[in-house]
Amino acid sequence: MAFSGALTLTDLNDFITPSQACIKPVEQTNKPEPQDAGAAATQIQVDSSGSYYEVSTNAPTAGQTAGKQKLTTAEISLNDCLACSGCITSAESVLITMQSHAEVLNVLENNPPHSSPDHKVPVISIAPQCLASLAASISSSSSQNVSLLQVLRRVSAFCKEVLGFAHVFDTTFARHITLLEHAKEFTERKNGEGKLPMLASACPGWVCYAEKTHAEMLPFISRTKSPQQVMGTLVKEWSGAKWGKTPDQIYHVTVMPCYDKKLEASRQDFYNEAYATRDVDCVITTGELQLLMQEKGWDLSIPVSDENVPRLTSFSRGAMFGTVDDQRSDPGMLSADLAFPELLMHPGTSSGSYLHSIISTLTSSSSNPDVFEVTTKTVRTADYEEYTVTNRETGQVVFRGAKCYGFRNLQNVVRKVGRDSGVQVGRGAAGRLAGLRARGRAVRKDAAGSAAQEDRGYDYVEVMACPSGCVNGGGQLRAVQPAKDADEEGFSRNWSEAGVKFDADETLPAAPVGPKWGDREWTKKVEAAYWRTLPTPPPTPPVDGSPASISSAFEAADQLAGRILAELTKPVEPTGGPVGWSTKLDGDAEARRQRLFRTQYRAVESEVVGLAVKW
Repeated sequence: MAFSGALTLTDLNDFITPSQACIKPVEQTNKPEPQDAGAAATQIQVDSSGSYYEVSTNAPTAGQTAGKQKLTTAEISLNDCLACSGCITSAESVLITMQSHAEVLNVLENNPPHSSPDHKVPVISIAPQCLASLAASISSSSSQNVSLLQVLRRVSAFCKEVLGFAHVFDTTFARHITLLEHAKEFTERKNGEGKLPMLASACPGWVCYAEKTHAEMLPFISRTKSPQQVMGTLVKEWSGAKWGKTPDQIYHVTVMPCYDKKLEASRQDFYNEAYATRDVDCVITTGELQLLMQEKGWDLSIPVSDENVPRLTSFSRGAMFGTVDDQRSDPGMLSADLAFPELLMHPGTSSGSYLHSIISTLTSSSSNPDVFEVTTKTVRTADYEEYTVTNRETGQVVFRGAKCYGFRNLQNVVRKVGRDSGVQVGRGAAGRLAGLRARGRAVRKDAAGSAAQEDRGYDYVEVMACPSGCVNGGGQLRAVQPAKDADEEGFSRNWSEAGVKFDADETLPAAPVGPKWGDREWTKKVEAAYWRTLPTPPPTPPVDGSPASISSAFEAADQLAGRILAELTKPVEPTGGPVGWSTKLDGDAEARRQRLFRTQYRAVESEVVGLAVKW
């Protein structure tokens, strides 16, 4: 199996280093009979098919044949990963099956024609962080900056005209639904239906790490699906029904900034047993998408027609405002060219704005939003910030949250959550230095004699495993480096005269690779490209939810989200009006909602004890 050309060795100084627990011992069920200590040695032979055999070096005696024992091949699947990033991003370390750009090409090339009942509708969904990485790469090599809309149009043209995809979406509308469900779940927890603080669940690296290292954190992690998996639900459950297709008749590919998204798509929770298909069939990274374009000779810097014109979807033309009954009686209300609202830029952070959406929901739900004041405190670096919402009139702290990016900061958050919640922090780096019991919170008296919390615990934490968040994901493009005529020691070299050349079969990286992963200046350029459609990312969320210039787009998205919820959950009891995302549904409809838009987590107990492994 060939490994993805985008998988390269990286500088993982922010991540937890791999340990012996990353080694999966192979249990050999067909062991040969034990021999005496003085028995002859054996040797390993490999046949033409790649199978391994253990062959005795002793010459066979009369009437005997040479012993030949076939050995079990070691296999490492995605379920064995600890999300330590010590192997998943290193070439020839982990075999990632069915999750590569080569697999995408293979499926598209072998897809039967439309007239065949076995034909699958190919759909691709692209994360906005990937578009930002591509936009930064284009802008760095040209004099003009390009917007996310321009990049989306060019990528869409490539995917449709060259690869043969039927539909190309971005994932911002799926993220919009995720934020709505996220806010609903937070409200439920505030009302006693779960534990606080609620921790974000959109980062699969963080979730996998918690499942395998800090099971005590699982009750705090939000059960809302990530935008990638919500997009899978929208494509295969809702759009598929509009197209007259079942989930197994759709081939859904996503482009993500992170390799861990491959792990997320492979989770059993996102597998449809009835149709034997996954919500997301294949995940490729930004680097793998660029590799596809390079292999097909597509130049992303060349403009395409109408690349600056926003798409007028069928929903924008008024179909989305019909009732569910109207749509059932007149399927023609939705055109065949079904499309979601595109590039909904949620103010806050480039990693999804989860914390800011919670704050916005909290303040906008009040009868007097102007009474709240939002303050920000940077803890060490910009990757760890605390947000406090205070009532100006009473001085009471009504909300306290944090934005935490990178595993170094993540350890501090795990320790703090465990300390404030009275939960013992177990294994892993966070458990080694943490206090194991809750500490008392200091209480002081103000001038009026009322009690106030001096050290209030967090209500919510936006957690991402990558430093600087998703724009700096391991699957993003690297900084474009100018060609150098000097070696690493600074001496001028003429490589051609020195006879240095690449082998004919040697593959080059998908993009010029910089000296290290996570270059800060390059990450700033990607961040700037992400926010190019807005003036600047607002330092604090507006109390009324969103800027007035884009409020209409969000209102339309809210109505569409409510309609999708009604069609997927099929509430029987009357809701008293159009279904909104906060509408209380009947029991069966609520159960369907939980199945479609939420997930669950399980503690994974390691079967490997490092000191017990015999090397």
